[in-house]
Amino acid sequence: MSLNDVLSLLRISLHAMVPLALTAVGEIIGETAGLFNIGLEGILLLSAFMAVIGAKAGGPAVGLLVGMGVGAFVGLLFSVINTYWKGTQMVTGIGINLFAMGFVAFGLIQLGAPGFHDVPKVAELAKVRTPMGSMSPMILVAIILPFLVFWFLKKTRAGLMLKAAGESPEAADVAGININRIRLYATTFGGMLAGLGGAYMSVAWMGLVTKDLSAGRGFISLACVVFSGLNPLLALLGAFIFGFFQALAEWVKTLPSKPIPAQFVSMLPYIVTLLVVSGAIGRVRFPKSLGVPYKRE
Repeated sequence: MSLNDVLSLLRISLHAMVPLALTAVGEIIGETAGLFNIGLEGILLLSAFMAVIGAKAGGPAVGLLVGMGVGAFVGLLFSVINTYWKGTQMVTGIGINLFAMGFVAFGLIQLGAPGFHDVPKVAELAKVRTPMGSMSPMILVAIILPFLVFWFLKKTRAGLMLKAAGESPEAADVAGININRIRLYATTFGGMLAGLGGAYMSVAWMGLVTKDLSAGRGFISLACVVFSGLNPLLALLGAFIFGFFQALAEWVKTLPSKPIPAQFVSMLPYIVTLLVVSGAIGRVRFPKSLGVPYKRE
């Protein structure tokens, strides 16, 4: 492997890390407050599709904002259903995923290309030239954000209130904390970050949107959350590890000798996900009230 190959592998790994890191950090905020959202796959897909429409209408910055808005709206809807209406979080998340699959497939047909749509170059976020090649500025955002969220959760009063809402909502309620409102804010912000990750994929990385663009990244983000134990910095590390294996799979496919079947190589990120989750799931301590609607006595 030459130096150029190493740099290319690192560049692809960083690009692949971004949607995983953003989505995982957003989910950490929601789970810290006590809500578990498996609809991340759907949020990524919906926001990627809507970001393309926004970018074509007003440029890449508008596209990213539209993606964030879509993610925030879905996160808000998820929170309303599962806090104020006491819904089942697992079912709501599955519903988001199923709706996104159907909506995006139908939307792509309306754009004139069933299953696939290219993003015009003028609508893509410009990349920055670096020694490793052209890279998206969103990589820097994905690296800095986990540190900011880590500081927020550990050092601020609002972060402590968030933890209290997930760990002991009854005690927090007695202390005057509005549990439903805290959870509403947390999942809305978490959805916004997932929306930014989806918008990044279509507008700032791949330059296209397909009906299966998310390709399991929402579930891999959940694996990053499990791996991290709700620590944003470890989630960033997990996102890079998964991104690296995705990049490695793509790099192996380009080798002329094809030492490993392409189908097996494509399985690498998902195999790593299964191994990490199976190894970490029993050791991670989640908030006591995670997934449990709070009912005031």
